[in-house]
Amino acid sequence: MVESLTNSDSEMKSIENDQTLDRLVELLDLVVREQVGESLADTMQRIRRLAVERRAGLPDAESRLNEELIRLNSCDMRAVIRWLSLFFDLANVAEERQRIDVLKDRDNAARANGIPRSESIAESVVELQRQGVSASEMQRWLDRLRIEPVFTAHPSEAKRRTTRQLLRRIRQLLPKIATNESDSAETELLANLTVLWQSDLVRPERPPVMSEVSRGLYFASTLWDVVPQTYHEMRSALQRVYPNHHFEIPRFLSFGTWIGGDRDGHPFVTGEVTRETFSRLRRAALDGHVAECRKLHNQLVISDQQVDSDQALRDCIERCAKRWPELSRRLTSVSKAETYRRFTRMLEFRLERTIASSKACEREDGAYESLSEFRGELSVLRESILAHRGRRVVEQYLQPWIDLVDTFGFHFAALDIRQNSEVHRTCLQEVLALQATDDAPTGPVAIEDFLEREATPRRIDLDQLTAPSREVFDTFTLLVEEYARWGQAPIGGYIISMTHSAADVLTVLWLWRTAWSQRFEGSSKAPYLPIMPLFETIDDLRNAADILNQLFTAPVYQKYLSGHGPRQQTVMVGYSDSTKDGGYLTACWELHQAQERLAAVATQHHCELTVFHGRGGALGRGGGPAARAIRSLPQQAVGGRLRVTEQGEVLSERYDDPIIAHRHIEQIVHATLLVSATPSITPESTWTAAMDQLSAGSLRKYRELVEHPGFLDYFDCATPISEIESLPIGSRPARRGARKSLSDLRAIPWTFAWTQSRHVLPAWFGLGTAVRKFVDSHDGVWSMLRLMYRDWPMFRALIDNAELALAKADMRIARSYAALVGDAESQEVWQMISDEFDQSRGAILLIKKTQELLADIAWLRASVLTRNPSVDPLNLAQISLLSRLRTAEKADDADELTDLVRHSIQGIAAGLRTTG
Repeated sequence: MVESLTNSDSEMKSIENDQTLDRLVELLDLVVREQVGESLADTMQRIRRLAVERRAGLPDAESRLNEELIRLNSCDMRAVIRWLSLFFDLANVAEERQRIDVLKDRDNAARANGIPRSESIAESVVELQRQGVSASEMQRWLDRLRIEPVFTAHPSEAKRRTTRQLLRRIRQLLPKIATNESDSAETELLANLTVLWQSDLVRPERPPVMSEVSRGLYFASTLWDVVPQTYHEMRSALQRVYPNHHFEIPRFLSFGTWIGGDRDGHPFVTGEVTRETFSRLRRAALDGHVAECRKLHNQLVISDQQVDSDQALRDCIERCAKRWPELSRRLTSVSKAETYRRFTRMLEFRLERTIASSKACEREDGAYESLSEFRGELSVLRESILAHRGRRVVEQYLQPWIDLVDTFGFHFAALDIRQNSEVHRTCLQEVLALQATDDAPTGPVAIEDFLEREATPRRIDLDQLTAPSREVFDTFTLLVEEYARWGQAPIGGYIISMTHSAADVLTVLWLWRTAWSQRFEGSSKAPYLPIMPLFETIDDLRNAADILNQLFTAPVYQKYLSGHGPRQQTVMVGYSDSTKDGGYLTACWELHQAQERLAAVATQHHCELTVFHGRGGALGRGGGPAARAIRSLPQQAVGGRLRVTEQGEVLSERYDDPIIAHRHIEQIVHATLLVSATPSITPESTWTAAMDQLSAGSLRKYRELVEHPGFLDYFDCATPISEIESLPIGSRPARRGARKSLSDLRAIPWTFAWTQSRHVLPAWFGLGTAVRKFVDSHDGVWSMLRLMYRDWPMFRALIDNAELALAKADMRIARSYAALVGDAESQEVWQMISDEFDQSRGAILLIKKTQELLADIAWLRASVLTRNPSVDPLNLAQISLLSRLRTAEKADDADELTDLVRHSIQGIAAGLRTTG
């Protein structure tokens, strides 16, 4: 069973949300009239009214709306764009508040009925027990369970952090506004709206990398609340469902980050930036532990005169006090009868010394040598309290901190390093050229043979390397130093983007071993560094399993994996570039098949595989509901392990509020457990054959589009791509170099541009033609596709995500963007897109047997339909601005118009709740 609100409950919540938004808009309107005057405020209201009438189909509404927009001067246009952007910010805040209220109501309803919430950890445990999973089998799945969201700073977050903070405060005030609880709340809300109106909604310049690191750590306080709750729910669920079994709960949840380590095409991520990132992450974790320690110090006011404590605690305190006189002085203010408080004071002292050590070159007296040493002392504290009738004390006060320590360690999040395979290849060639020996390998075959041997070169003169290759070695040297001092825990792995061969992986292994031997002369054995090949293009996905098999059979790699405990391999698959390369449907199918083949190779070689999913926030980059995506994965490629990127605006949407963050995490855990341990449905051979046929047809159609002579010109003219590339929303350049072809453009601005112009093309193009041809080849019968949709999670997720993308697309708006393109060849491109949209929409309606898109998800359909009338004026304004910008004669005009386009981009992103 699953809990649910009744229809009337849902409708009531929707009404309350509408009322809350109406009140917010009233307050915004009041602020706007104060700021810009009555006349312009009335114009804004007229624009919104005409947009609604246009959507309703009134004949002259669109022309009148365009006339209103054209009449605006630059100053008034800026105000209109700002007003519409803030409206969406408030609409998003109201929706988030509604979601929080609905989650609370569902939680209360489930508790009242004695059933677990839908898609909760408790529900997954109940479901597995119902399916016959025994307690011992459940323990085995827990031992395998490893879930690691990885934060990235890809340039797709259009909103500033300062704006996010203001909106967070507005969301916190909404309950008081909705119930007329406080006049002061409304006064504060009006003040916040005034600040929002008077602030820069778009960054004036690109943020430095360290600002992005700080933004990632902005969510630390949320995670600090959510993690202990997640572990508590797992323990409680297991205790209820398997009451006679004691479970050992391992560390099944952790976090990673690319921010400050991802240097692929990013010249501003230097060795110094990465070193500072390691330090910031470490400080965030240690500061959190110090705060927990001080809180515990005030909670454990237990006296030895009332209940005994273990001698081991007193011995530890005495030993440490003798060793470090400063600690002895600190302990004088704490009663000797309060052993637990004295012990926490000792922990605090040692944590503070560890913080000092993280800044210094040498370890400070009293600092912890390792996380395990600190964790051991917490265990001593825990066992003492438990041994003296303190179970409730442990569960309430100490265990949450232990869970935080197990999750975040001394580093908060494991930092990944990413670099392009070509950069490594060039570096290797330079190093080998410096060897100047007769047997120095030359040519691909000789170099590959060299890499498969354990040979390391003589000492390298780094000053003779070019700057890019020197940076590669500096990065590996930094990793060596970090590893030598803090162990592997702070380092997530080394990701090789655009991995095309086994040699690309062996090159990184050789560079790592070489850097270690250069730093520690005489030490031939480098410790284990997780090396993660990233397969991104369609060809690379098809070759991925063969490449992995070559690695597993290469003696040097076999020895490397086997020499460091159980054989483990993480392989990353990219959703963004694969979709840009082969189109939506083909990418989905190739990703699915690649994971199945990778899992089979790993099983054959007795290696534990973790698939790392490089998903973006947008539907064209693997976005969509996280739980649905996980449930659609091949079971053998999950096996309890999941690593997945959290990118762009997704970070704020999922981790800004503790209740929403908790819901996201529990859905991930729920889906991972069920897809791993539930008997899977093996797709029929006719289904996989159907997918092969659909994929081939979709790929042909997609390549026909992107290889059309007018396509690149259409893309440049019918989207705001040039303005997006210059938008200061991230530290990374939008291009890898001058664009001569589609491959030169990063996948994120590619998707961002199509979303802004309402094409949303990367998430559906090619599907309609492929389905149409498939059905025609099967005598016009739709039954097989309908059966696949009903019974195959992979195909259902593929169709559902495409449906959502088509619902967010708008061909009337897209046609207006297409009018910006002048030549006939590019107009042919528009016709191809328009026709394919109709084909794809019709295909999905026929597969799902519905009359409208999203007909079976009423709240989502209502959200899209409600937003469209207010997004349309921003699109039409952007089109007008782009037209004027491209014909601007004066630089001043161009600068002003460019700035206005940037503001419109931010507004549309808020309205559609997605960027790239």
